[in-house]
Amino acid sequence: MTLIVHHLENSRSQRVLWLLEELGLSYEVRRYERNKATMLAPPDLRRIHPLGKSPVIEDGERVVAETGAIVEYLVERGDGRFGPPAHREEALRYRYFLHYAEGSLMPPLLVKLVLGRVPLLGRRAQARIQPMIDVHLDHVEAELASRPWFAGSEMSAADIMMSFPLEAARARGGLDSNRPATIAWLQRIHARPAYQRALAVGGPYAYA
Repeated sequence: MTLIVHHLENSRSQRVLWLLEELGLSYEVRRYERNKATMLAPPDLRRIHPLGKSPVIEDGERVVAETGAIVEYLVERGDGRFGPPAHREEALRYRYFLHYAEGSLMPPLLVKLVLGRVPLLGRRAQARIQPMIDVHLDHVEAELASRPWFAGSEMSAADIMMSFPLEAARARGGLDSNRPATIAWLQRIHARPAYQRALAVGGPYAYA
């Protein structure tokens, strides 16, 4: 049965399309545009899931929400490809970064994004958030300076989860050439054929 991906422009759901392309699973995309004034998802998404957020996937009668849960579901559906490595230490790193992406790295980036839309006081508050982001970016840089991928020597779903926050950081979170290992990692993922196919399928994406 073909999976349905409810895909919101410029959102976390781009990662779901990328993983599906890497796994070679058949899927259909239903695109949604943000409200131009509020930048929020349209009410139509609430017909799929009560929170009205993306990504959401449908697999027959099953509806799965939350990017991390979707990624784990798709890895399982893809016979474990891009899942936890066999080596214990790499498997532990895999699980850490799979959850770190949204649990720790994304929240301060999201706060900075929201504050950027608030006149004057928002800009002042942004200056206080940036040092918190820098701690995370330094942590990521140290990790990627020691190996090519987040879990180990091979790309995994942990890299797919880490892509959106680091792309957001590159766009507006202070990630630049002063962290060369992270920039090189971004270049590697953007060069992957499956990543490029996902961009073509998903439509405009401001962070690639």
